[in-house]
Amino acid sequence: MYAFIWRKLPFGLAGKLAGSVLLATATVALLWYVAFPWAEPLLPFDDVQVTQDSGVPGDPGGGNVVTPAGEEHELPYDTNRNNSAPPSPNR
Repeated sequence: MYAFIWRKLPFGLAGKLAGSVLLATATVALLWYVAFPWAEPLLPFDDVQVTQDSGVPGDPGGGNVVTPAGEEHELPYDTNRNNSAPPSPNR
């Protein structure tokens, strides 16, 4: 298809390059101003619905998740400080 278009464009190499740029620009403009605005309502990308109900079981809706008794987990490391070794002096 592209070879057919290239053969049909007139005015030698300069005309073919200018015609190619013009065709590409026209195609992008047609998509940007006609096709994409037409298709936007059909696409669900920004169909976001935020509700008060978080959907988390046991959450009263205020954002505070209630942890059932016996579900607490003890972490085997300290979360209040960095446990990595200090950097070596040659760095």
